[in-house]
Amino acid sequence: MERRVVVTGLGAITPIGNSVDAAWDSMINGRCGIGEITYFDTSDYKAKLDAEVKDFNARDWMEKSDTLRSDRNAQFAVASAVQAVADSGIEGTLDPARFAVYFGSGIGGIQTFTAEMDKLRSRGPGRVSPYFVPMMIANMAAGMIAIRFNCQNAALPAVTACASGSNAIGEALRAIRHGYADAAITGGTEAAITEPGVAGFVNMQALTTATDPAAASLPFDRRRAGFVIGEGAGALILEEYEHAVRRGARIYAEICGYGSTCDAYHITAPRPDADGGRRAMVEAMQEAGYRPGEIVYINAHGTGTPLNDKGETLAIKGALGEEEARKALISSTKSMTGHMLGAAGAIEAIACIKALDTGIIPPTINLLEPDPDCDLDYVPNTARSVKADLALSNSLGFGGHNACLAFRRI
Repeated sequence: MERRVVVTGLGAITPIGNSVDAAWDSMINGRCGIGEITYFDTSDYKAKLDAEVKDFNARDWMEKSDTLRSDRNAQFAVASAVQAVADSGIEGTLDPARFAVYFGSGIGGIQTFTAEMDKLRSRGPGRVSPYFVPMMIANMAAGMIAIRFNCQNAALPAVTACASGSNAIGEALRAIRHGYADAAITGGTEAAITEPGVAGFVNMQALTTATDPAAASLPFDRRRAGFVIGEGAGALILEEYEHAVRRGARIYAEICGYGSTCDAYHITAPRPDADGGRRAMVEAMQEAGYRPGEIVYINAHGTGTPLNDKGETLAIKGALGEEEARKALISSTKSMTGHMLGAAGAIEAIACIKALDTGIIPPTINLLEPDPDCDLDYVPNTARSVKADLALSNSLGFGGHNACLAFRRI
């Protein structure tokens, strides 16, 4: 028998706030976290803008010794997980062998890799940190969270590029649903705003070269010309429903559907017919018991790249049907956060949960010139008060990875 799974805790480190409350307030009020890159000199770079986490001090969340042997992506992850665990009140309520961690990162410790390679070239191999490898590897965020909270069930990363956060959450759902765990700390993290990270993305023509923060991350707008790289982390506590009820937990929403597919088409470009994204949405909607006529909110992948936004519009129409797609409320919070890569799916899942919980749909800001190929309701510029029945979070990643999560009020 499949078990119901609910969300009982949330945590966030983002370019628009370092807590769920702060980030959500920014989202519904249309505040943008995009600005000039401050981490390095961009004189020789075509891309000048990013979406950086501000005022983050790892010592607020971790012991000094742990900060010295962890990459910034793991620090973001631990900080968001600490928030989520505190929010849920779950600590100490279940057998550690039944408490899992599923936490994604698209790239892992690229800041550490960059710094240690600079040392190797300039000062020789003897100066490379003995913690280089554990700081660099993409599973370490999950490992450090498990150590922090004594989670002795599975502790696994999802590494599916920009779908990493969503795939981690979906796999955690399946583990709890089918009885392999009773609860999980899950989500995604990324800290990839580095010289090679930005250079690589800009040279593949993925990043915008805009210099105006209000005209940079432009999902579904005809002016869109690439994404803005962001960073941060989002964490969710997923818990078996009966366990949550027995301990009197606050339940934000039920996670009731997950679709995961692959385009099997190209390492970066999406399928022109958007069938992989469509199938992921259909799988999640079927699990969630979607019925035509329900009010649906979709937090789109919505990167602001020409191919993604057009293709995702096709996927939504294919999944819901043309008539229901035109009734759906769709927004891209990347218009405010930038593209947080492996963390994007987690933060966008939180946006879906908060939309259901509060009855407010966050907008797609700076959507001033709609693209005729993107002809659905993307909630332009201003939040709306609407009580959605079902919320879907889409994530699409390099390698053809597609993930969709479905949530309902409970």
